[in-house]
Amino acid sequence: MSALSPAAIKVNVLSGATVALALVPEAIAFALLAHVSALTGLYAAFFMCLITAALGGRPGMISGATGALAVVMVSLVVSHGAEYLFATVVLMGLLQMLFAACRLGKLIRMVPHPVMLGFVNGLAIVVFMAQFGHFKVPDASGALTWISGAPLCLMLALVAVTMLVIYLLPRLTTVIPSSLAAILVVAGLVWALGLETKTVGDMGSIAGGLPQFHVPRVPLTLETLTIIGPYALILATIGLLETLLTLNLIDTITDTRGRPNRESLAQGIANVVSGFFASMGGCAMIGQSMINIGNGARSRLSGIVAGVLLLGFILFLSPWIEKIPLAALVGLMFVVCAKTFAWGSLQTLRKIPRADAITVIGVTIITVLTDLAVAVLAGVVFAALVFAWQHARQMAARTSTDERGWKVYALEGTLFFASTANFAALFQPKDDPQHVVIDFAGARVVDHSAIEAIDALAQRYQQAGKTLHLRHLSPDCLAILGKARPLVEVNELEDPHYRVADNRLD
Repeated sequence: MSALSPAAIKVNVLSGATVALALVPEAIAFALLAHVSALTGLYAAFFMCLITAALGGRPGMISGATGALAVVMVSLVVSHGAEYLFATVVLMGLLQMLFAACRLGKLIRMVPHPVMLGFVNGLAIVVFMAQFGHFKVPDASGALTWISGAPLCLMLALVAVTMLVIYLLPRLTTVIPSSLAAILVVAGLVWALGLETKTVGDMGSIAGGLPQFHVPRVPLTLETLTIIGPYALILATIGLLETLLTLNLIDTITDTRGRPNRESLAQGIANVVSGFFASMGGCAMIGQSMINIGNGARSRLSGIVAGVLLLGFILFLSPWIEKIPLAALVGLMFVVCAKTFAWGSLQTLRKIPRADAITVIGVTIITVLTDLAVAVLAGVVFAALVFAWQHARQMAARTSTDERGWKVYALEGTLFFASTANFAALFQPKDDPQHVVIDFAGARVVDHSAIEAIDALAQRYQQAGKTLHLRHLSPDCLAILGKARPLVEVNELEDPHYRVADNRLD
């Protein structure tokens, strides 16, 4: 860890304390969603937060138990039990470590900006909607019903006070993070006035001891692997996507650059450890990460403090933490959602290309209705198809006649699988003169489909009894051409040097 000034240490320690408080209800809620005990989620938050803060590639980012993973875990727990979940989390971590070892973290840089905007907006909405679960209580039959009357008015008032303190306190002082101050103010009001409102303890007890090493009690058989394998792969994918996209977001906010492969490795190690300590694992949390970054925390210290304090809450401070009003934490998360949502994207939707606007809206909706992995995959595929379509339409040629009377086609654009049809339509061998030149200086040949298109065109001219001359093709194009190879005019000083994406060159 790099050296920190006393002021930076104070900021990171206080921010870590705020994050630790915000982690508690989320961890409990996601554990209950996954049908495991509250402590299973809290221990996961402790391991994920501490290990990724210490070893990860993005200082300031917070990891813990998340809803995106919990919704996948629930079916496994219901059908096979918690022990299979712990084994799955171990395998999930190993897959993430393999991902890091293959240095695939850089692939996240290929996610287009409209997909990033949709991801941010979608998760902000998901986190916002998740807070409404705190406005419900179980009835006599155990079903959750909305609170109403005076309890609802009181909770809304406390949420409003929390948000006001967060927004207004920075105008007076920055000695203490406004989010931490808001929690303390609201908790103080509730305790001093004896107000009856929902607290952290209403979600479940957080009291416990040190986490114990626990080897998942599952048969070491191929059948077990077939059960946990698909779940582990899905969880590893979703976890890495959410983590690396959050890393990219923080990179943008802080104007720094994280290390995705190192973060993937740290996530994997944290999940392996979590699985062997009977917890549910996790990944990066955009809400808590935004709290931390918003407080000004930029070092590993904040995450380490959050993890250590979270364990301290479990061991020593559970009676006090359980008395914190949920309204204070709900108000904090509402502010986080408001700050996370890219409001500027709503104004730019009318200015950006229609395809990009559709991508932003589509990824946002899919994230809310399904899950992050499906949304990002759909967004990337759509963006790739749009890119291919747009570049396919840009294939053109300027024609002229040189001093010898030869017709010259000066190509412009990118020749690849999507543009081969447009490329072929540019030429009319039957109508062209005896000698025809195709100049590739202003074009780029990208893939094997392009090479096949050039070969097919050469065959058309040969069948028409015409002589075709190919200029300014790169050496790797020449190496894999078939029928057209003898037609290439080689000039090493002028020929471009780029590499065709063809597996025969690997």
